[in-house]
Amino acid sequence: MATTGGATLEAKGLRAGFGAATVLHGVDVSVASGEVVAILGLNGAGKSVTLKVLAGLLPARGGSVRLDGEDITGISPEQRVSRGMGHVLQGRHVFGELSVEQNLRLGAYLLRRRDPSAYDGALAGVLDRFPRLAERRGQLAGSLSGGEQAMLAVGRALMGGPRIVLVDEPTAGLSPLVSAGLVDTLEATRETGVTMLLVEQNTRFALDLADRILVMRQGVVVHDASSDDVDHADLAELLGIGRLLTASVAGRVPTKVPGDTSPAAKRPPTKRQTASKKKAAAKKAPAKKKAAAKKASAKKAPARKKTVTKKAPAKRRATGR
Repeated sequence: MATTGGATLEAKGLRAGFGAATVLHGVDVSVASGEVVAILGLNGAGKSVTLKVLAGLLPARGGSVRLDGEDITGISPEQRVSRGMGHVLQGRHVFGELSVEQNLRLGAYLLRRRDPSAYDGALAGVLDRFPRLAERRGQLAGSLSGGEQAMLAVGRALMGGPRIVLVDEPTAGLSPLVSAGLVDTLEATRETGVTMLLVEQNTRFALDLADRILVMRQGVVVHDASSDDVDHADLAELLGIGRLLTASVAGRVPTKVPGDTSPAAKRPPTKRQTASKKKAAAKKAPAKKKAAAKKASAKKAPARKKTVTKKAPAKRRATGR
């Protein structure tokens, strides 16, 4: 599962659709090596269609797709996999009647064809990265929980040793608690050095995980910003969800409530949450330091003595008496 560094992906002017309907109207997407980028948008915005075009599952009617500078617009999905691209489909699509290990083995079909001796090392790497899969190695995939199936789908994509992984709505159909655990799964994927482009409707999940946020509307990208610098009001307006976004983003860095013993409260913050918290604290530090210095200076300065000016007595008028 080891990677030699993440791949760079660049798409320009993508146009695509189904039959007479055009869904994408000139999509521009770029992902740097090792970066995690999330695409947000309402249903019908073209998010999943964009991933299908990038993966080669749907032909582009216009525009180009480049992987590490090489034009891959016209090549097959299998050829893209051989060049280092993995894809986690929406809905996970595990083979329920096969075991966990058999599902993982299918993810390495090109690897086994290219170098059969590399399979054992790839399997060991995935099972080491995801201990839950190791515990259920011989269990039928159909008997796994939704979160475990999501983990299996990610692990299967990693079996081929990809340098970039496309992930389509990983939290679809999962409870909030299981979705929170999935952040850890994808954080573990990030640690391998692989580049990730994911489509998501869960705003909080995307902000917790991604380095950069893209927003799509009606088949085009209308917003591109760092997840740390994203303006929540603008994002709410672009997504058309108003107060719902405010409530979602408010929980981005969980606030501990005294006496809360729920699993969510016990879960440690993600690396991105910790980094965001440190960045916010760093911004506040200069202001706090300045206020403290001003206060200390005020204490040291001697109190000014009030000078009382005595009025001279008025001269008595000569009365001649």
